[in-house]
Amino acid sequence: MLNIKIEQTKQKKEKPKDMPFGKHFSDHMFIMDYSRDKGWHDARIVPFGNISLSPAAMVFHYAQELFEGLKAYRTESGKVQIFRPEKNIARMNWTCERLCMPEIDPQDALDAIEAIVRTDSDWVPSEPDHSLYIRPFMIATDPYIGVKISGTYLFIIILSPVGAYYPEGIDPVKIYVENEYVRAVRGGLGFAKAGANYAASLKGQERAQDMGYTQVLWLDGVERKYIDEVGTMNVFFVIDNKIITPSLEGSVLPGVTRDSCIHLLKDWGYTVEERKVALSEITEANKAGKLNEAFGAGTAAVISPIGTLNDNGNIIEINGGEIGPIAQKLYDTLTGIQWGKIEDKYDWTLEVQ
Repeated sequence: MLNIKIEQTKQKKEKPKDMPFGKHFSDHMFIMDYSRDKGWHDARIVPFGNISLSPAAMVFHYAQELFEGLKAYRTESGKVQIFRPEKNIARMNWTCERLCMPEIDPQDALDAIEAIVRTDSDWVPSEPDHSLYIRPFMIATDPYIGVKISGTYLFIIILSPVGAYYPEGIDPVKIYVENEYVRAVRGGLGFAKAGANYAASLKGQERAQDMGYTQVLWLDGVERKYIDEVGTMNVFFVIDNKIITPSLEGSVLPGVTRDSCIHLLKDWGYTVEERKVALSEITEANKAGKLNEAFGAGTAAVISPIGTLNDNGNIIEINGGEIGPIAQKLYDTLTGIQWGKIEDKYDWTLEVQ
């Protein structure tokens, strides 16, 4: 069990009535230090506030940084539970390995997540379709100008009460296919939860939003032919009632919601193919009347149906702009498990005691 010191805040914040994604933060945060001689040490929960870093801290100059995202939910009986935290912890350590950052013992990371959620459990919303977003992140802190591996780090966890990620909620969104910029390539950071991936995506996202689209569909960085991800989510297509999703080949994030969807779909008897998906295949399936549904899957939005794809002016309307039955069933099942409304027969939730 991780030994965590707790310093309670002397002034509790007023809980927000409006909870847009990522704007409000709870009373406390978790912090732990790393140095080469001590390893991870000084685990503590302190009042939420600014941190002090040298302007030469390596995170500012060489992007040694990673983050994760998961949620805590309040059930109808008032219990607080977290959805599949062990998967996020495993992915965090994969990212650590790729970025030459120190891994955290999985049990210590879980202890830290549980402790900060327990400390600020009154921040877990009880409103329908709301949750407490959990943001663990790690930054390099050596004050040094020069490209090398940092010898010191901070691991921090902050909490944010949130409503729907997209304004549309579960209504289908409009997606713009990005043909000029790329987000990631095999051998790079595409599979890692690193901030650099998201910095690379901003230009395409800005262009899409300027054109009235909610998010970007990213193509592979070599041939600009195969589909990678949609915005901050993995993507699924239903063609002739067969579910197809891009395979994990180094440029696609191994999403926890993606994994959960695949598990559920197979359990329900659907054929799920994880493979390369060419954009032309989607276009041809649509022309043949075989493109039944398309949707994104991720922690923030859970399931986000896609109603429109714009590929260089070629507009693909999907399922009449309505949510499809498979996306709806996935959303209802996942949120049902997360909020404790239906039985968790997969042992995916962890109650915070």
